[in-house]
Amino acid sequence: MRLIASLAFAAALMTTAAHAQTTNVKVGVLTDMSSLYADDTGPGSVAAAKMAVADFNPAAHNMKVDIIVADHQNKPDIGSSIARQWFDTQNVDAIVDVPNSAVALAVSDVAREKNKALLVSGAAISDLTGPKCSPNTVHWTYDTWMLAHATAGALVKNGGDSWFFLTSDYAFGHALERDATAVVLANGGKVLGSVAHPLNNQDFSSFLLQAQQSKAKIIGLANAGGDTINSIKQGAEFGITAGGQHFAALLFYIGDVEALGLKVAQGLVLTETFYWDMNDATRAWTKRWQVERPGKYPNMNQAGVYAATLHYLKAVAALKSAADGKAVVDEMKKMPTDDPLFGKGIIRADGRKIHPAYLFQVKSPAESKYPGDDYILKATIPADQAFRPMKDDNCPLVTN
Repeated sequence: MRLIASLAFAAALMTTAAHAQTTNVKVGVLTDMSSLYADDTGPGSVAAAKMAVADFNPAAHNMKVDIIVADHQNKPDIGSSIARQWFDTQNVDAIVDVPNSAVALAVSDVAREKNKALLVSGAAISDLTGPKCSPNTVHWTYDTWMLAHATAGALVKNGGDSWFFLTSDYAFGHALERDATAVVLANGGKVLGSVAHPLNNQDFSSFLLQAQQSKAKIIGLANAGGDTINSIKQGAEFGITAGGQHFAALLFYIGDVEALGLKVAQGLVLTETFYWDMNDATRAWTKRWQVERPGKYPNMNQAGVYAATLHYLKAVAALKSAADGKAVVDEMKKMPTDDPLFGKGIIRADGRKIHPAYLFQVKSPAESKYPGDDYILKATIPADQAFRPMKDDNCPLVTN
């Protein structure tokens, strides 16, 4: 009888241990910590990922979640090498953020090969849900198709019907010029020329001179971060806007506005899918985020890192495992999305997260009433119109 009782007690212990088994998850924030996209992603994205973990409350789901960070230096070979090392030797289950489209495309291939999850927030190239779509990748925040149709479409319809592009010479810049050109032409405008510049460029004088000589009404900036800031600053010194030409900042963030100052940035039209001052929920979240980033304002990249990480963890909790990256992404697609920054939404079969986009205009100094009060909402683009229709994707995952 004693032996039977002992065996029964041991079996009960084993059953309890099995039920109490912790699901371990490791998320890598692969971002730009030191170069031209660091202010728009970088430490702010890391802070957002940590907030997502805290708000998810892993202990309540019998999970343990670790966050690690690396700087890809805007180099695809370094980004893919880090991803491979993380997956092979550090038990990383998912990678999030990945600003720089060339890096994101390279890491997407590695994630698919290793069957891990990739949650893209910082990269823009629409090919991630088009011909380069992957069953392991979710593209959360925005893309070049959305930026082109919102910003370029609005400007052409309001008289900006001749364009010249200053384009960052890598995958993102060329995709943004491609998508914006299609919008300009479709709306009856014309493109008078373009010039490609190196990534993280300092001197834009020769490129701006070509744009000025084109006489185009709109100088489309198919670049981002420090390159956009430098383009606009140096353009002001050239007297470009005084001469009647206007810049179209096709990818621009509130941090860029703050860096330029409202006096220089006023009047710029831009598109984002998140604004810190949109409602009570976004303001409350921003106040918490600013504990680690005092004096800064979060943008859609950082908001996307938060929301994507939170939804990923919900999917892992539902499966009780992060081992199969494709299975987790499939679960993310099945579950409706819901968070305080983007609200309710869905993830389509092609990996595209769907939510509204917002067309903003930068305020003048006189219009701004308090720090960070930088945007006027000009238009809301509904979720079902903000992103490219899936039938036009050319994504191999989608059967039309």
